[in-house]
Amino acid sequence: MSNAFPEIYLVRHGETEWSLSGRHTGRSDIPLTANGEAAARKLADRLAGLAFSAVWSSPSERARKTCALAGFGSGAVIKDDLAEWDYGAYEGITTKAILADRPGWQLFRDGCPKGEFAADVGARADAVIHALRQTAGTILIFSSSHFLRVLAARWLGLPPEDGSRFVLDTASISVLGYEHDLTEPVIRRWNQR
Repeated sequence: MSNAFPEIYLVRHGETEWSLSGRHTGRSDIPLTANGEAAARKLADRLAGLAFSAVWSSPSERARKTCALAGFGSGAVIKDDLAEWDYGAYEGITTKAILADRPGWQLFRDGCPKGEFAADVGARADAVIHALRQTAGTILIFSSSHFLRVLAARWLGLPPEDGSRFVLDTASISVLGYEHDLTEPVIRRWNQR
């Protein structure tokens, strides 16, 4: 479906050892696996023929490497607000291990001790959205799962906690945009692999 309005392409980074094992990877710089690198290279074909007025990346190595392997590294602008959720004391720990010590814990509801809560991530997402809406063209963003999920929720005007309702696979592409006019933000495509 063609669209006369700007679109925001969201790319989750390729696979890492920690994303594969379910370990929370916020600010740790974990490299892509060989499979993650291969998937990142395939993004070039999937994004071929699209024109972007800007390319933005999270400062993480995994996002920057995915961006570069997809063929967009030379023009990418690093945006600190695109960083993944700061998991604080839960960095590198699986949800299963957290639940063993803290039954009933949910990231989007409860946040992380010594790290961020949904409202913190939502404030960063709001800053990104403000910048996106000041830009007239189509933008390509490389970042991480939980941040992009909050970004999608906030794009729609939902609370940041509603990012829990979206799932993103590694090396997936999603597209935010508008329907009838710039007052109607929508998700045009989600989690395409």
